[in-house]
Amino acid sequence: MTENVDFYFDPICPWAWMTSRWALEVEKVRDVQVTFKPMSLSALNEGRDLDPDYRAKMDRAWRPIRVVLAAEDHGGQEVLRDLYTAIGRRFHNEGRGSEDMSAVVEALEEVGLPAELIEAADSEERDDRLRELQQSVVALVGDDVGTPVLTVRGSSFFGPVISPAPVGEEAGTLFDGVAAAASYPGFFELKRSRTVGPIFG
Repeated sequence: MTENVDFYFDPICPWAWMTSRWALEVEKVRDVQVTFKPMSLSALNEGRDLDPDYRAKMDRAWRPIRVVLAAEDHGGQEVLRDLYTAIGRRFHNEGRGSEDMSAVVEALEEVGLPAELIEAADSEERDDRLRELQQSVVALVGDDVGTPVLTVRGSSFFGPVISPAPVGEEAGTLFDGVAAAASYPGFFELKRSRTVGPIFG
């Protein structure tokens, strides 16, 4: 029986990108179907007292996720997987950074979506919906975590934060452990300090 996993992402986050590559690898070795859903770090951090540099980053981070939401409006949820892959590869693997909106235009074209969807980047039309989406994620995991967020076996949590993303059976084994932890209703947290940055491979 296919196991459904919801994956909540903001395209600017390199850690979410790493976890998403693992999740897609899991689909190859386990009977798992991953559904990609947008969330917004900008909405999450709205009104918070942040370091000025991070505040500026969050202010700019509205732009890519607005385009993602516009793409979903245009083509449905099924476009998100390929669009996120096309954007993330450019932002993260190619090192262009999440402020390079030309990367988003190229990603739209790659997956067959209208390039004019990029106009959503500078429109506040969908911001209230992004806030609502983010509040739905907060309702799942609380407001003290960012992205990625996964829902597995009825439990939602932040993570896993991994680097590099495992492949093959190693990806499946990690999923087995994550799913087992998620299955226990009293499980809340595992954490250790990161010793490496995102290794995109």
